[in-house]
Amino acid sequence: MDRIDAMKVFVTAIDEGSLAGAARRLKRSPTAVSRALSFLEAHVGVELLHRTTRTLKLSEAGQRYAAACRRVLVDLEEADMLAGGERSAPRGMLTISAPPILGEELLRPILDDFLDFHPAVSAQLLLLDRFVNLVDEGVDIALRIGHLADSSHISTRLGGDVRRVVVASPRYLGNHPRIEEPADLARHQIVAFTNFGLDLWNFTPAEGSPIPRTVQFTPRCIVNSVRAAAASAVAGHGLTRLYSYHVAEYVNDGRLKIVLADAEHPPLPVHLIAPQGRMSAPKVRAFVDFAAPRLRSEFARLAVEAGTLG
Repeated sequence: MDRIDAMKVFVTAIDEGSLAGAARRLKRSPTAVSRALSFLEAHVGVELLHRTTRTLKLSEAGQRYAAACRRVLVDLEEADMLAGGERSAPRGMLTISAPPILGEELLRPILDDFLDFHPAVSAQLLLLDRFVNLVDEGVDIALRIGHLADSSHISTRLGGDVRRVVVASPRYLGNHPRIEEPADLARHQIVAFTNFGLDLWNFTPAEGSPIPRTVQFTPRCIVNSVRAAAASAVAGHGLTRLYSYHVAEYVNDGRLKIVLADAEHPPLPVHLIAPQGRMSAPKVRAFVDFAAPRLRSEFARLAVEAGTLG
């Protein structure tokens, strides 16, 4: 059996979460998929997957081997693209990562239009509230909010920087102590969203000080969903911190109010990023060229909207 083919089966099985799912995606029988995985495990001499009829779980060795397999497969695809020439038509599976709300409301319609223009391309949109490892997780492009660490990734700035805001319902604010500076938050109920700090929030330095202000708290509620954090705040259960576009609708209709706007950190930049070398793949280059101007327009609109929120 071909080892590269077995690697493709292995990675597909991980992505699909089951042998049956891998069989459907690869248009093979479950027996053929199982045989490929057994061949790979025999070749490396360790168990890569703990598998049942319904579920798969990577072993510790399997986690390391999966990351290596993804790098090998990406390198092979790039070699094929380069050999085919820069004018090759976009084709194949395009994997994109984005935060859930942005992915659903901004990126997904753009991706739909892109697929209409390029029928030989298919796509996998991963909506995740975390930063993915593009190479190890086999992601071609990520939509990312925040300052980028130095890396070999290629980035495309989208502008329309994003505010981080603290909000609460007018009813909550009317029934609790007044908030005039970050330290006042210590006397309040906090609905903590996992990506914005579970037990502390940072703010800009006070006038005349170079040191950012840090507020520590014990949250009343912790959630791992933007929608849940916003809903709890709207219902009057405390203050939460989210991006401005998460709460713009609620602020505009009066269900939430922004506090401590003068203590906010500067807005965060937004980028599309891709691993070094992936931009040479026609499907990746074509998507960035197609999506970037549309996303710039959307983020410019969001930035104007955020500036009116107060």
